[in-house]
Amino acid sequence: MKTSINDVAQAAGVSTATVSRVFSHPDRVAERTREKVLKVASELDFYISRSAGVLKSGQAKRIAFLMGSSKLDWFTSRIIEGLNTVFRAAHYDLVIFPITNIEERKQFFDDLPLRGNVDAVVVSSFDIGPDEVVRLQKARVPIVGINVADTTGFTATVSIDDYEGTSIAVRYLKQLGHQHIAYCYTEFARGLHFSSWSRINGFKKACEEENINYSYILSETTEDVFSNIYSALMTPEHKDATALLFHQDSLAIPFIFAYREMGMDIPATISVMGYDNSNFAGEIGLTTIKQKPLDMAILAAHKTLRLIEDDYSAATHDVIPVKLVVRKTTAQPAQPAQPAQSLN
Repeated sequence: MKTSINDVAQAAGVSTATVSRVFSHPDRVAERTREKVLKVASELDFYISRSAGVLKSGQAKRIAFLMGSSKLDWFTSRIIEGLNTVFRAAHYDLVIFPITNIEERKQFFDDLPLRGNVDAVVVSSFDIGPDEVVRLQKARVPIVGINVADTTGFTATVSIDDYEGTSIAVRYLKQLGHQHIAYCYTEFARGLHFSSWSRINGFKKACEEENINYSYILSETTEDVFSNIYSALMTPEHKDATALLFHQDSLAIPFIFAYREMGMDIPATISVMGYDNSNFAGEIGLTTIKQKPLDMAILAAHKTLRLIEDDYSAATHDVIPVKLVVRKTTAQPAQPAQPAQSLN
C-alpha cells in the first residue's frame, strides 16, 4: 500500500499542511522541522509524483540541468545557451545544479522523488547509477542525457562519438607521417564517469591499430599547462613525440601561445591538435575535432519537451557525427624530429 501524506504527518508529529509546505515551499518551514519531515518521508518511501503535481496545480515549469563541474566552460555554456533557447520559448525555467562528485549526484537523485518540483532532468556529460534510475522512475521524471558515454537509465540522449573523434585524429596524424603521438589531458573529477573518457580510450585503441607509438602527459592543474607538458617532452618517455593531441582546445590554445612566445614554431617543430572547435580555435589556426554542443542541446531540449507531454517517440538515443577541421597547427614531422629545448 502506498504511503500517504497523512502517514508522513502522523509519523513526523506534524500536520498534513506542514508536510505539504515542506515539498511545495520548503523555505517557509523551519529547518529542523523540514529535515525531520524529509527524513520520515524517505524512511516511508513517500514521494511527490510529477503526475500528482500536474493534477493539483499544473506542471512545475522547471527543468533541472546537471552539469559536471562548478565552473562554466565553453562546452557547458553552449549547452545552457541551446537549452534556454528552447525552454524559454516554451515558458520553462532551467535550474542549474553543479555536480562535482558522486556524493552530490547521489544526493540530488535521492531528494528528487521527495521534491517533485521539476518536470524533467537534463544531464550533461556523465552517467547515472542504477539506484538513481530507480529514484527517477519513482518520481516519473524523464531524464535526457547530452554527450553521455552510457545510455543506461536515460529516457533519451543526444551525444557525439568521442571514441571515434580521437580515432580520426590519430589516423590523420599518421597520414602526415607522425609515429609518436602524446595525448595531453588534465585530471577529471573523481567518481563521475565522464563521456570524454572515451576520447582517451579511442586514442589508445587507434594508436595500437595503426601501429603508432603513444604516450600520455597528465597536467595535474590547468593553471600551468605549458610548463607541465613542455617539461614532460624532455623526458625519455615523450622525447620522440612529434605531435600532441590535446583532450580539449582549452588546453591546446594556451600551450600554443606560450610555445610561440618562446620563439618556436608550430607546426615546424611539433604538431598540435585539439578537440572541440571551441572559442578562438579558428583565430589561432588550431587543427581540431569539431563538435556542436549548441545544436546537440537544442535537439535534446525538443526531446525533453516532447517527453514531458508523454510523447515517447522522442525516447531515442541519437549520435551526432564529429568532423576533422584541418588548420595551421599540424604538418608533416620535421626530419629528424627536433628535441625539446630546456626551459632554463
